[in-house]
Amino acid sequence: MIRSILVPTDFSTQAESALRVAAQIAKKTNAKIYLLHILELPLHLTDLMSTGNPAPAPEAVFFMKRAHQKFEEIMEQPYLEGLEVIETVSFEGILDGIIDASDKNEVDIIVMGSHGSSGFEELFIGSNAEKVVRTSKKPVLVIKEDCNIFEVNDFVYATNFDDEDKKNLVAASKFAKQIGAKLHYVWINTANGFKTTYEIEEKMNNLIKGLAIENYSLNIYNDDSVEKGILHFAASMKAGLIGISTHGRKGISHFINGSLSEDVVNHAKRPVLTYQI
Repeated sequence: MIRSILVPTDFSTQAESALRVAAQIAKKTNAKIYLLHILELPLHLTDLMSTGNPAPAPEAVFFMKRAHQKFEEIMEQPYLEGLEVIETVSFEGILDGIIDASDKNEVDIIVMGSHGSSGFEELFIGSNAEKVVRTSKKPVLVIKEDCNIFEVNDFVYATNFDDEDKKNLVAASKFAKQIGAKLHYVWINTANGFKTTYEIEEKMNNLIKGLAIENYSLNIYNDDSVEKGILHFAASMKAGLIGISTHGRKGISHFINGSLSEDVVNHAKRPVLTYQI
């Protein structure tokens, strides 16, 4: 069940889109929202704040007041009316600040904005959302800046139906129920990993047997690659949401192997919900 939502914000249009979506989810699930301001201060100011200095530097006070003013402006938005929104501030880097805030406040899901990335930028920089997806143990819902209305009738969840994904299949089903969507599990069949329909259906049915899931369909979709298959199947279903699990690879193994979930987050035009295995 979703009882609390973390929304990181830098007051950009992407962050506001994420907050709008989080507000809609919160109203459906009766959850509270932790609105996290990431204040990336100059290093000497960050050191002062981290040591709990009783008299922070004037520059730090300025940044804090400006963030609080932005928070008050956001709280006047009609879409937040009736919701419990708690202001939090982090002086850490973006990634550490988000992960630490999600643990400290015991949130059930992180909702954050992203513009995605591609080409040179994707290879050497990546988006903040991609880094959080790679690291977070909590589910991460990534929203693109033009998504202001979260009305999901069909939720596509891509899986290979391995035992390690069992708990996430159930979690996705619960989330679909909370937002009033039908869940469509899909196996993407490619030439490199080809299996017969009989083999896939047998694996599907063996895994979901006895699981607490409802209002779902089982699907097989053929494509050139798993990423293309996920995106194309979601488009064919006119799905409002894509779901996928991630192993959260880091370091050199991540650089060499890449990550399917991060690629989908970067390239999908639809919101993407990731769960870590």
